[in-house]
Amino acid sequence: ANSASEDLGCRRGEFSRKHYGSVELLISSDADGAIQRAGRFRVENGSIDETSDYTPGTWRRTDVHLENPEYHTRWYFKYFLGKVHQNYVGTDAEKNPFFLSVVLSDQNNQRVPQYRAILWRRTGTLKISLPYSPTKTLSVKSILSAMNVDRFEKGPREILNPEIQKELLVLEEQEGSVNFKFGVLYAKDGQLTDDEMFSNESGSETFDRFLNLLGDSICLQGWAGYRGGLDTKNDTTGINSIYTVYQGHELMFHVSTMLPYSKENKQQVERKRHIGNDIVTIVFQEGDDTSPSFKPSMIRSHFTHIFALVRYNSQNDSYRLKIFSEESVPLFGPPLPTPPVFTDHQEFRDFLLVKLINGEKATLETPTFAQKRQRTLDMLIRSLYQDLMPDMPKNMLNRRSFSDVLPESPKSARKKEEARQAEFVRVGQALKLKTIVRGDAPTSLVTTGLCRKEPWESQSFCSSFPYDIVCGDSWGQSLLVATDSAGVMLLEDSPTLPPVQVFDKTLTVKQMHVLEPQDLLIARADKGKDARLYVYRLSTLKRGIEERQLVRTKCDSRENKLEKTKGCHLYSINTHHGVELRIVVAIRNKLLLITRKQSRLDCLSSIATVTGTTDSPVEDFQYIREICLCDSPVVMALVDGPTGENDHMICVAYRHQFDLINESTGDAYRLHHVDSNRVNFVAAIDVYEDGEAGLLLCYNNICIYKKVCPFNGATPMIQPNTSEFHFSWNQMPNAIVCAFPYILAFTTDSIEIRLVVNGNLVYTAVVPELQLTASRSDIYFISSAPINSASNCSSRDTSSQSSPQTPTGYEMPVFPSPLGDGEAPSKHIYKIPLSNLIGRSIERPLKSPLVNKVLTAPAPSVIGPTPIIASTTSLSLSRMEIKEIASRTRKELLGDETEKNEQENQGGRPEENSRDQHH
Repeated sequence: ANSASEDLGCRRGEFSRKHYGSVELLISSDADGAIQRAGRFRVENGSIDETSDYTPGTWRRTDVHLENPEYHTRWYFKYFLGKVHQNYVGTDAEKNPFFLSVVLSDQNNQRVPQYRAILWRRTGTLKISLPYSPTKTLSVKSILSAMNVDRFEKGPREILNPEIQKELLVLEEQEGSVNFKFGVLYAKDGQLTDDEMFSNESGSETFDRFLNLLGDSICLQGWAGYRGGLDTKNDTTGINSIYTVYQGHELMFHVSTMLPYSKENKQQVERKRHIGNDIVTIVFQEGDDTSPSFKPSMIRSHFTHIFALVRYNSQNDSYRLKIFSEESVPLFGPPLPTPPVFTDHQEFRDFLLVKLINGEKATLETPTFAQKRQRTLDMLIRSLYQDLMPDMPKNMLNRRSFSDVLPESPKSARKKEEARQAEFVRVGQALKLKTIVRGDAPTSLVTTGLCRKEPWESQSFCSSFPYDIVCGDSWGQSLLVATDSAGVMLLEDSPTLPPVQVFDKTLTVKQMHVLEPQDLLIARADKGKDARLYVYRLSTLKRGIEERQLVRTKCDSRENKLEKTKGCHLYSINTHHGVELRIVVAIRNKLLLITRKQSRLDCLSSIATVTGTTDSPVEDFQYIREICLCDSPVVMALVDGPTGENDHMICVAYRHQFDLINESTGDAYRLHHVDSNRVNFVAAIDVYEDGEAGLLLCYNNICIYKKVCPFNGATPMIQPNTSEFHFSWNQMPNAIVCAFPYILAFTTDSIEIRLVVNGNLVYTAVVPELQLTASRSDIYFISSAPINSASNCSSRDTSSQSSPQTPTGYEMPVFPSPLGDGEAPSKHIYKIPLSNLIGRSIERPLKSPLVNKVLTAPAPSVIGPTPIIASTTSLSLSRMEIKEIASRTRKELLGDETEKNEQENQGGRPEENSRDQHH
């Protein structure tokens, strides 16, 4: 079996939407035998179809995230209202009006200034964050261009009337409610129709306990909080109700047994009126698991899209959950654990509330709701534009239309401008206060759930590293980095061990891969005509470091050059290299395909027989073919074909498109065309869904998932597929890493974390001057932030603590000045362990390449690696030590025998089991 360190099949590899249930046609008959309306629902019950040899992963409570949390959605309320900002109006090339709001703000009080912009247009709102640079001010035009609006009928003009803030707030409220109302329907054992369920006058003791878990019983008369449509004056909708606040959202439950009961009306219209109009309903069903179960078709409601079926088991005091979602609802997490049984009640409450909130938000994306919302938005934008038309000349400054977003004006004008801004902010703050009092505001983002460590918490790996890092890769628990001016160094996770230089600065490495199972280092060095691909045996490098403290130069690497790669500017390797490693090298617009065939045993013996084989692995590589492209690629990814027989593909990005190239014929097929003036290609990442290849195509701030059907000998069938989806990042990523179930974007100053399955945002961590270093196994990144502040930055969103009731001053935020001359910023390196993200232990050689050698058997004194400067006497390896290294390497590569047998008993190869264990 492959060692999991081989680029970890799980992190880019297999994911499955099956965890979110499969769609079933649910039919049921009335009490009198008439067939009820058949509905198609996705049924999620935590069990995987019995045919697969699936071993359940351990479910971790850290996988429970609110998707697209408020600070992602309610931007205008949170970052603009009550602060100095600019609002513009214009019409695009199709004559459709649009509004643009721009603010320069400090990101989450981390002293990281950035522009936030919201583009309001009929098709929906678009949000983007752009980094701030003290030297280069952004123009409105460049902000719109970043949002793909390049052509106008009328250029944007600034709206000076402070009342515009009221209108924009109304536009933002179309995004869906910040507060939620959920139905709770009590069903006795054996009840099969909605009439029966709605007619239960009271619930059982277990039902009361469940309600108690959900929230507090409140008295409706005179209730001042969110009321969820219930009557708080005359008790016409019952005396009490259940209410709670969860992570800043107010939740009101419409409980069937608490709504008015009428003896005359068999259909309980008053109860159905509320619960039937809830998008999400919890059905609490008495009885054990063997009694006939609830089906959505039992409820006659065209409105309820999601049912959460809850059962309580008194034997082991646990709750069991099953979710039905109408088939048009997009997937939403968290996926149910296998089996979907919760013994910890607090954990169950957390899971259920997050699932319900995510479910309602997902439902708003279904065609019915989305179209309705779009029509409203379109209407509001048009009428707002119409109202502004007469004011255009007198209330808008054309002179500032394309000037910088933040104007500098002469003294007298500045006084006027300041008075105008003060008035603008005063109106905004009054509006903010009013919204809060009315209860329609996202007031707090402080977590009310259980306190927990998030899977993306970073650890400090190396503080204040003095050089700029060009690229890197992990080697065991160490990090191999190429610097801009000091060669290639190996860094240890230890404050006492200094970096060890492996290559001096004559070799300028631009891209590298450390492949431990293959005992191989691949590096692309130099630029222009001198650029080459170099290959080294890790064991040789390791020996050089350990014995002679040998620092290699470019001269020493002559044997390690791959000859035909002269002038290469990019290379890519296949991620799932089982037997055969494939490398594609781009030399301008030519692709060179190189493979290395080598059995595992060779690579063991090459470590074991220290003398013997040549030091350079160049001989192991063979050139297969050249492929000519129409342009030189900016991004490349290798996609393994399902059979491995002539169906491998290469995805390349250039000009305005992503193409698929058949590796054996060189034929190219258009995969995706980018409609945009400027294209910044970021990545193409291969992911496999249930064994079928797919690609995440990332460019500008867009990410698109495309299924890639195999080449049937000739053409790949690239057909639009229902599982395709796309989403926009809030910021332009510089690099993207996929670690199931998450996808992480590294931008200039933040890590944006989303779910791969639907692209929903779960968290944004602020990391100033961020740069991704390595991500093939654990994720390493550099930041200018010292240890303490970066660890805080990935805890909760801190800006919630300044409550909206205390408006801040309206002057511009003060930002730290850029460094003066002569000050060198030191870099801090952080690590996010991959095992935390994908939630399973990863079998991987955890030994550092700098093996501490045992010198004498009786009293093992351990000698650490010596600093570069000291000259050490060379220690030749004894036969015992060679044997020891060989057996340890065998263990690292093949896993211990005992481990292997365990895995065979679990059914299949280790990476098959690991496939979906992120639950």
